[in-house]
Amino acid sequence: MAPHHLPFYLAPESGVDTLMVVMGIFLIGSVLWVGTLYWKLHSLPERMAHKSQKLQFEIVAVLGIISLFTHQHIFWVAGLLLAMIDLPDFGTPLRSIAGSVERIADAAPSEGREPELPSLPLAEKPIAKGKEHSHV
Repeated sequence: MAPHHLPFYLAPESGVDTLMVVMGIFLIGSVLWVGTLYWKLHSLPERMAHKSQKLQFEIVAVLGIISLFTHQHIFWVAGLLLAMIDLPDFGTPLRSIAGSVERIADAAPSEGREPELPSLPLAEKPIAKGKEHSHV
């Protein structure tokens, strides 16, 4: 009893709703695309910190995981800011100093003699003010 010219969005007599199937496929594709975009955005601080020092990378990675499981965005922002900042390398000079001190401590003095200390110049006696010229 329906008119012969039904709109395309109404289901035909066979019961297969084409528009619903297309929208279902579109919805699944959109959810997968948004999920992929979310994961890429979430891993942005880690990818930025990947070329930095190991300790900085690990801290950024932990902040990213904390923000993922707690849904507290401040951890993600802190990780992003930490990834953007180039921290100075304090470890290498400190290891060099420690190695030098260790070599100095391991150096044994020669047998039977006291180790020689570098000699310091003798301090001159200060001249009292007004007595620069000596009387003859």
